[in-house]
This record gives sequence, structure tokens and C-alpha cells, in this order.
Amino acid sequence: MVISRRLSKRGAVDPFIVMDVMEAARAQEAQGGDVIHMEVGQPATPAPAPALEAATRAMAAGPLGYTVALGLPELRERIARLYREWYGLDIPAERVVVTAGSSAGFLLAFLALFDSGDRVATVSPGYPSYRNILHALDIETASIQGAAENGWRPQPAEVRAAGRIDGLLVASPSNPTGAMLDRAALVELTAVAREAGAAFISDEIYHGLTYGGRAVSALEVADEAIVINSFSKYFSMTGWRIGWMVVPPELVRPIERLAQNFFICPPHVSQVAALAALDAAEECESRLAVYARNREILLEELPKAGFDRLAPCEGAFYLYAEIDHLAADSRDFTARMLAEAGVAATPGHDFDPVRGAGTVRFSFARSTDDMIEGARRLREWRGGSIRPSRTAAQT
Repeated sequence: MVISRRLSKRGAVDPFIVMDVMEAARAQEAQGGDVIHMEVGQPATPAPAPALEAATRAMAAGPLGYTVALGLPELRERIARLYREWYGLDIPAERVVVTAGSSAGFLLAFLALFDSGDRVATVSPGYPSYRNILHALDIETASIQGAAENGWRPQPAEVRAAGRIDGLLVASPSNPTGAMLDRAALVELTAVAREAGAAFISDEIYHGLTYGGRAVSALEVADEAIVINSFSKYFSMTGWRIGWMVVPPELVRPIERLAQNFFICPPHVSQVAALAALDAAEECESRLAVYARNREILLEELPKAGFDRLAPCEGAFYLYAEIDHLAADSRDFTARMLAEAGVAATPGHDFDPVRGAGTVRFSFARSTDDMIEGARRLREWRGGSIRPSRTAAQT
């Protein structure tokens, strides 16, 4: 007998469409198809060698049990040192919170800062889980509509026009556009948040992945900012589910209490690996050089396939293309791209519920050979002649 139960409204959030694209690509590969993966923001490389070695030693040494909820003290100390090395900031280790990936960081920040009915401004296009987590927590979102003519960056006037806000969440470099906020922009936006009495949350998980000048941390211009970062992208540790936050002193204990109850602690072995990864700068920089080459290839080749309206991509590893001159709906367009050309990309619906039908995100986080092959397939597909299988020289 099936018993009907009332379901919580918290589960009524939008799906993460990129995961659906990943599943469709997997199914196509299971049927013998050859797919170039440009849909997911995941490095193709493993964790840095020192991280793998440290994890192996730790697992061989004995049981890996619970750690304290805020993370291993030595890892918090090392992350604090990273802020001196990268930004010249003296951040006390006591303000560093180690989390089970940046996703846990966002959840902890939202729970500690906002109550049901509060209102948080987010930027569109942007990472979809921001609004979906907020929605699940019964926190309202005010969408700041970025514009291509402004490089998709939020403007202070747009934030002020959003009305009452209790929080402002920005990302630099941004997913999906790769746009970055310079020091002047961060000064202006943190000032707007201060005027509104709103918390300022800065997603900095793509720091280290920049093509030109370095990324500026919100902590360089506003000590009260809440910064969220991760080992997933620059350190190639997506599946290890390990990240961190830097928070004002008054937030440490509330977040600790929440973390104790929600997560107990971040994964112990991942913390050990993350500590070692922080000393693998040479390996991480060599991978950045691959992304930089991939970016150059796609910036040159995608326009030849008709994708000639691209976001700036100053950081991260994405190219965000406007395609409303090519197709009516990006979800149908990317489904055909996968089926006919063997190239997986993410429709813009994930990142912009209002305008996403006219955009597509390409990830260049995989190998350079894959980017060359993906560009070839897209050129031929758009030209009406496609050979979705790789040649012998490319396998």
C-alpha cells in the first residue's frame, strides 16, 4: 500500500541542469558514443601529487575519525598563511572555517546570517545553487540582471534599485561568465551593502584561475566580508568536498554550532590532502597554463562556429556565449549539439532563468586535445557536416 505524505516545499527547487546534461552525455557514451565534455566545471586532472601522497600516508597510519567542527587547526593556520601569500592580508586563523566543500560554506553562511523572509541580492547570470539554496531556506532573492555591455558585472545602481536587501552575494571570477570585479568595483559594492545594512558575501572559488591580473579578495577592501573558497577548482579537488570560509569574529561561534549539528566536521582525509595541496603551487600553476591555452583556442575557434558573442572570461574556465541569433532555445540547442556533434555544453537556463534560453556555457577545464577536437566538431556541425568520432591521430 502506498501512503500519501505531504512533501516539504523546500524540495521544490529547480534542477541543476548541468547534472542532467552530464547524465545525457554518460548515456550517450554508454551506447558507444564519443563525447567531448565541455559541460561541467571540473578539472580533468587529479588532486596535486603531494595531496594524494599525504592522503595515502594518513589512511595507512590508522583510523581517520572526526576532527573538530571548524577543521584541523593546522589547516586553518595554513589557509590563513595563504591570505598573506596571495593578498598580503593578516587574517587570524581563528576566522577560518574549513567546510565540506564551498556548498557547505554557502549553507552555513545563509543559515548564520539570514532568517526566513530575509532578502538576498544575487547576480544573474550566476551560479544556480545560490538561489536554490536560498529558496529552500525560505529566503527571498533579488536578482540583479547583469548586462553584456557591462561585462556582466553588477553595477552599484542596479543593487540600489533592487530595494531592501539583507545580503549581497557576488562572485569574482564569475561562473558562468568568467567576469572579475576589480578593487574599485568591490569598494563600491561593499559600500552599497554597508549602506543597506546588508551582509556582503564573496564567492572566490575561482581565485588562482585568472588570465591577466590576479583576482582581488573582498577582504582587501572590507574586513567584514564573508568569503567562501574551495579546493575544487584551482587545486583540482572537486570530489574531495573540501572548502573554507573566512568570516568576521562574531560569526565564528554561530557557524561552529551549525557545523557541529549539520556536518559534525569536514572529511578528515580531505583535510589532510588539502593541507598538502596548499604547498603544490608549481603543479597548480602548470595546470593553469593548460587552461590559458584552452581559452586561447576557444576564443579563436568558437567564433568560426558562429559563437561570436562571448563574455570576457577574465578568470575561471568558462566561455559564456550568447546564441539567440543561432537558436530559439539553448536547452534544445545543446541537446542537438550533444546528439549530433558529440559535444556536451550547458544551456544558460541554469545560470539565468529569465534570459538563459539565449545563452550557452562552454567549459575548457579538460585537456587541450579535447578543446581542439570539440572546436572542430562544432565548426563542422554548424557548417552542416559533422564527423563526431575522433580520428586515429586524436585518440
